[in-house]
Amino acid sequence: MCIEDLDKVLQIESASFPRPWTRRHFLDEMESPGSHPVVAVTAGGEVGGYLCLTQVLDEAEILDVAVDPSLRGRGIGRALVDWAVAFCRQRKLALLCLEVRVGNHEAISLYRRLGFTEVGRRKNYYENGDDAILMDLSIAQVEECDAV
Repeated sequence: MCIEDLDKVLQIESASFPRPWTRRHFLDEMESPGSHPVVAVTAGGEVGGYLCLTQVLDEAEILDVAVDPSLRGRGIGRALVDWAVAFCRQRKLALLCLEVRVGNHEAISLYRRLGFTEVGRRKNYYENGDDAILMDLSIAQVEECDAV
């Protein structure tokens, strides 16, 4: 992710979340040494989605991920999460975690297909009272699955 991506990233963010991140938030992620924000670019050169990953010691967390509503269902979200898993494997991290709104069934289904498991909930986490589902992926398990 770079400065030139931010207008489109903010457009996607606003279309995806009731309380979107601000430009300053994305700038902070881009400037932080432990953060790894990336964009997915379409064949036409447009930003189709993005993912913000942060690493602390041997764990990483997906802080924010979204796909342009007009491009959903085309594998961009999966490609972004696959990138995050590959990033963790390359750096030999132990765990990748995230939180997802309880009603975001498409995202939950994707995460489960990729091997994430529900490990907890944050009750009434979101502004409308929705719970957040906490999900983890053990990177060692991903490596074992790939070896078979």
